[in-house]
Amino acid sequence: MTWVWMAVQSTATVLMGLYFYFQLRRQRQSAPRNGRASAKEMENLRRMRSVSLSEPLSEHVRPRRFEDIIGQEEGIQALKALLCGKNPQHVIIYGPPGVGKTCAARLALEAAKASPGTPFQPDAPFIEMDATCVRFDERAIADPLIGSVHDPIYQGAGPLGVQGVPQPKPGAVSRAHGGVLFLDEIGELHPIQMNKLLKVLEDRVVRFESAYYNADDTGTPRYVHEIFAHGLPADFRLIGATTRSPEELPPALRSRCMEIYFRALEPGEIALIAYEAAQRAGFAMSRGTAELTGQYASCGRDAVNMVQMASGIAQLDGRGDISRADMEWVIESSRCSLRAQVMASTENRVGAVHGLAVHGGQEGAVMEIEAVAGPGTGRVLVTGIVEEEELGGGGHTLRRKSTAHASAENVLTLLRRLGYADERTDLHINFPGGAPVDGPSAGAAMAVAAVSALTGRPVDGRTAVTGEISVQGKVLPVGGVPAKVEAARRAGLCRVLAPRENGLERLTREGMEVLPLDTLQDALNLLLLPGKEQNPPAAAPVPQQQPFAAAGIQLPG
Repeated sequence: MTWVWMAVQSTATVLMGLYFYFQLRRQRQSAPRNGRASAKEMENLRRMRSVSLSEPLSEHVRPRRFEDIIGQEEGIQALKALLCGKNPQHVIIYGPPGVGKTCAARLALEAAKASPGTPFQPDAPFIEMDATCVRFDERAIADPLIGSVHDPIYQGAGPLGVQGVPQPKPGAVSRAHGGVLFLDEIGELHPIQMNKLLKVLEDRVVRFESAYYNADDTGTPRYVHEIFAHGLPADFRLIGATTRSPEELPPALRSRCMEIYFRALEPGEIALIAYEAAQRAGFAMSRGTAELTGQYASCGRDAVNMVQMASGIAQLDGRGDISRADMEWVIESSRCSLRAQVMASTENRVGAVHGLAVHGGQEGAVMEIEAVAGPGTGRVLVTGIVEEEELGGGGHTLRRKSTAHASAENVLTLLRRLGYADERTDLHINFPGGAPVDGPSAGAAMAVAAVSALTGRPVDGRTAVTGEISVQGKVLPVGGVPAKVEAARRAGLCRVLAPRENGLERLTREGMEVLPLDTLQDALNLLLLPGKEQNPPAAAPVPQQQPFAAAGIQLPG
């Protein structure tokens, strides 16, 4: 029996030896092929990296200092105040596209690193993501923003997956640890992602869960145990940018962030951006051509793109300057629309008053409000505003009546109580052109227009008014007054009436007078002119902005 057992052992040894021999031989044969394929791919990668195009003009003119960001001095100052200190805050930046929100966020972190007492380290990261492009998987297989767990059942789990170990994968919130996470278009973030982000902002840590994790498994690496037990650090400051209105963002997010507003650029400021872009591109541009660009470009990014296209035309012709004809060709071929420079009429008219509104990212606007009175049955008709809107969804919809329409009813009640209107008079209040109105702030303007129509007294055409009217005749505070005052200044008006409770001390501008209102009677005394319709001497023209002179730039005529 002994020789039989020895024969079996010898046979088994020979078979095992042959198995390992062929396995080793197969590996040696495949290794050169894998090595050659890897070397070929590396060579292709090096060849691709050796080829690069010239830097686009939009990248070449990107602001590298705060001074290069035009027209956002107040927003930049607020951003620096929130980040450059011992206790930096989360921030949401509202504003139209192409006004410098992303560049300001980058520069603010660099400024914060250099500020005394800052918690940001010199190597603090700036992680930028576009919320509209965040790939989100509801099964949590992949989550580039928050992070995810690669369970062993997934393909490509690697050596740890073969051992049954779940592997946490960090997301952008962890990569931004100690620095800033910039989320562009944060209002477009998926609701589930938004809720996860809010939890991370509160805890400053990302916690992972997996049905495959076993705390008693000694084969699991120590760092995996640490992550599942205590989470992955995510202590950063969020800077979110959006073109939406504040009301469109979740209240839970807004309550955790300070809010900053970047305003829309004026044509003169856009013209300055176009001129500087042409200079950096190596082309001369006249003052008139730059101003023409500012009249058609909606933002700084549009102006740079227009300059780049016009410089291409000049280069094809062998010229070193961008002519007005080049820019006119760009405007025509790109179907650019002229930006209307709305200048308010300063004519004194019966039943017509300048109201003020805000829309979008706290952009101010001057709106005309007109009223006509006539015999009738005491009705009030309001046109040119939102009548009703739908709120909610998912099987529960609420129809809300426009607050501006309700404000008109309050105005009619007050005018009847004061003796200006009765049951035999109808009022028609109109907002020509469909004004951006859905709030009570037009109450004072509607009341003045109505009284003017009822009494025949003209309204001072150089003055605008804003404020909510109560049925007792009080002028109540409203929002967006700074933006409204700026809009009135740009429209060529010289006086604004606003509620006293809004605190008007800091709102006075050059050439602009801001007066407080307590009651409707105050507004009537300041706005209604005595006697029949008349036009006093025209007001002195409001000085137009001269961005070139302000920046110390000398342009050819």
